[in-house]
Amino acid sequence: METSEVRNITSNNKQQLEMNNETLEKMKQLRLFGMYDAFRTNLESSVKESLTTDQFISVLVACEWDDRRNRSVERTIRAAAFRYNASLEHIDYSIDRGLDRNQVHRLAALDH
Repeated sequence: METSEVRNITSNNKQQLEMNNETLEKMKQLRLFGMYDAFRTNLESSVKESLTTDQFISVLVACEWDDRRNRSVERTIRAAAFRYNASLEHIDYSIDRGLDRNQVHRLAALDH
């Protein structure tokens, strides 16, 4: 490669990096945290997926949707002010209460 070609490639990479950093900063300012995380992860990933533009935007929007939904559920749980922080994983089946582990997990999975 000639020296001018190397300079052009380096210049293009630098411009791309600056543009990506600006995009990430704008996503944070717009409070698009799901998109921010997905875009940053994609940039940091050593394996680049071959997505079309519309597929990539779809992935970003889906990540933002999921993030907002998860934060909404977390806010609702905090606002409920439950006395105990309980989950299915914390159930003690060793105590004789007539609980069937398989039945509880099937009910939780809504496979009935």
